[in-house]
Amino acid sequence: MAGAEELHVFWEEGMLKHETGRGVFDTGSDPGFLDVLENHPENADRVRNMVSILKRGPIAPFVSWHQGRPASVSELLSFHSSEYIKELEEADRAGGKMMCCGTFLNPGSWNAALLAAGTTLSAMKYILDGHGKIAYALVRPPGHHAQPTQADGYCFLNNAGLAVQLALDEGFRKVAVIDIDVHYGNGTAEGFYRSNKVLTISLHMNHGSWGPSHPQSGTHDELGEGDGFGYNTNIPLPNGSGDRAYMYAMQELVVPAVQKFGPDMIVLVVGQDSSAFDPNGRQCLTMDGYRQVACIVRGLADTHCKGKLLVVQEGGYHITYAAYCLHATLEGALNLPSPLLSDPIAYYPEDEGFAVKVIDAMKEYYKSNAPFLKEIN
Repeated sequence: MAGAEELHVFWEEGMLKHETGRGVFDTGSDPGFLDVLENHPENADRVRNMVSILKRGPIAPFVSWHQGRPASVSELLSFHSSEYIKELEEADRAGGKMMCCGTFLNPGSWNAALLAAGTTLSAMKYILDGHGKIAYALVRPPGHHAQPTQADGYCFLNNAGLAVQLALDEGFRKVAVIDIDVHYGNGTAEGFYRSNKVLTISLHMNHGSWGPSHPQSGTHDELGEGDGFGYNTNIPLPNGSGDRAYMYAMQELVVPAVQKFGPDMIVLVVGQDSSAFDPNGRQCLTMDGYRQVACIVRGLADTHCKGKLLVVQEGGYHITYAAYCLHATLEGALNLPSPLLSDPIAYYPEDEGFAVKVIDAMKEYYKSNAPFLKEIN
């Protein structure tokens, strides 16, 4: 497969030291009547498999590895408030804190979060400096729920948001963020909610708000405010949406929006928790769906951004299948001519009829309410 673009993977082993504990799913609680308590879904093993499949799987010849680094506090302040950063530092000094439901900052977590943020910034900087076109930040803890002033959904620092701000600070005019994690990328949206320089697009299951840490609902009427009105595009897909529904949403909503926006940088925020077998989501993407979505995003990057594409890791909690779906995602980002790995689990049958109706309705809503999307076909 000569001629494929090289994939630059940024990784730092210290991120594995973020320990999230055991209990009933993500609560950290022991009810006292279960013999077997499971690991918190956001655990180090999920990422170990992602690292190993990229090192020893068939995509390995296309991968170039790069060392990550911790972010500095001054870098964090480009997205987060100083008060919030002080809260995280104080929690670390105190030996840990539950920042919100399911989100535990334990000994080692703050250093891992700094590494995740800095590693993502390094991946973006690599592209900005012209050293490569496609970079992947393989990071944990995840980041897209972290808002400028609070933690949320296993996230402390908004890795993708920091990278977007870096691109803007270095002179890029417009950045498009396409988030396909199964949960709404509410933190990234919040960070750029009043900006017309960043188009935030989130395809997620229709989960609504889950509490005080997550006030955003992820519905299509969260359009942005002020200069940013119309530049936050939420696509809450019906639960059970699979490959065909996601492809329809990409073709009918995402591609026209990005084409109309005209970015000079694209950030693809990926979570394999949209897969058919993830314990933390209710969607039905397969390896082929991830591959196709990433291939479309690669095409948009080639058309609008001279091929510049940053991929940032978020969720994905089925320890085996998440790694396989990541592999497929990166195959798509590389635009490889044929799959390198077959799907080991297959998938559920998909009836996309309801999802198509919902997507069509959202398209009409955006055409009527988002000023810059009024003329999309």
